[in-house]
Amino acid sequence: MAAFSPEQARRIVGRLQQPAVFLNMTQGWPVLHWTAENLGQRLGDRTVRFRLGRKAETKVPLFESQCSYLDAKMDHFLAWVKGQAQEDAGPFCDFPSSEYWAYADYKYIAMLFADQPSMFEEVKWEVFGLEGRNGKDSTLWVGSKGANTPCHLDSYGCNLVLQVQGRKCWHLFPPEDTSTLYPTRVPYEESSVFSRVDVLHPDLTTFPAFTRARVHTVTLEPGQVLVVPRHWWHYVESLDDVTVSVNSWVELEDDHVARLGEAVTRTVVCALKRDHDAGDWLNPTEEAVPSHNDNMRYVNMALQACAAPQRTDPAAGDTRPAKRDSDGRVRRRAGEAVPFGPCLLPVGPQPRPHGDAPPGAPGEGPGETVTTDRLLDCLLHPDVIAMVTQLLLHSR
Repeated sequence: MAAFSPEQARRIVGRLQQPAVFLNMTQGWPVLHWTAENLGQRLGDRTVRFRLGRKAETKVPLFESQCSYLDAKMDHFLAWVKGQAQEDAGPFCDFPSSEYWAYADYKYIAMLFADQPSMFEEVKWEVFGLEGRNGKDSTLWVGSKGANTPCHLDSYGCNLVLQVQGRKCWHLFPPEDTSTLYPTRVPYEESSVFSRVDVLHPDLTTFPAFTRARVHTVTLEPGQVLVVPRHWWHYVESLDDVTVSVNSWVELEDDHVARLGEAVTRTVVCALKRDHDAGDWLNPTEEAVPSHNDNMRYVNMALQACAAPQRTDPAAGDTRPAKRDSDGRVRRRAGEAVPFGPCLLPVGPQPRPHGDAPPGAPGEGPGETVTTDRLLDCLLHPDVIAMVTQLLLHSR
């Protein structure tokens, strides 16, 4: 029997201000049988794209644009992990498992198993009060020991992560520690803000402020569900030979503000980087570079959404799936405490309170079209330039 009712779990997820692990919510979920071997049987001869990275210590993050990629069957991956004959490992044979890890990450279950829609029902997020949400609204992650993604925060919503096979170690940092993590948007990925710091092997000469970062660490075991609240930074690494996990992003109030910020970010990044660096600035998850006109259209659409937002209660809220992204904060409701106990464990120390969100910026009415010149006027405002100058001086 689940430790919390769907209504209780939904309220908890909406109010959490620090990461927490649900221990007893997934008993009987069919998805817990999704081992790599099981997935290999279901996929058959179909191939999956794997990202491969070197295990060597570098003191700099290994961004996805710097990795190797190959398409292989799940059976190839398992043979490679187990050290079987090269012919059994297929395309992996060119990458010694002693030197590389592999990650089939960010795979949308709805696309991966489009011909087996019954599998969607094996992921039961409705237990967390997310009515109608299942595997169709989730992503799948399969990795070998050492597989990881660079430390980053997601711009939208909060993250629910179910561990299915093996263990993963999560290193999490609160939103208010952002300055100590030296954020960057290059490589650019919509809705992901990366850290320039290798959080496991930091270069403190280059990034001295990282000594003030407060890490919250947890090892997620099979059957457990981790809640990553809005804007929490996270670096995740597979600890066992094979790991499988499933996650879903849950929209929260004020995600419309984040989408405006992301639209502006993409417009500026594309304008400044489009003709440089031969595409290395673009994360492999981004398939194309939108035109400037398209980017400005997205800015205006996001601005209109902010003018008349469809607000939802974060405790009972909108259950539409959300892509990765961040901005805006969820305020704790007065007098409502999250009931931690033997079935819900907080991760690390209680972070400092976020405080009130900043008031809306004054300016022209929301109905007026944003032009390139108006956007540049905002970005090049003397106060903004002074702030950027200080950030550049302190990040050298």
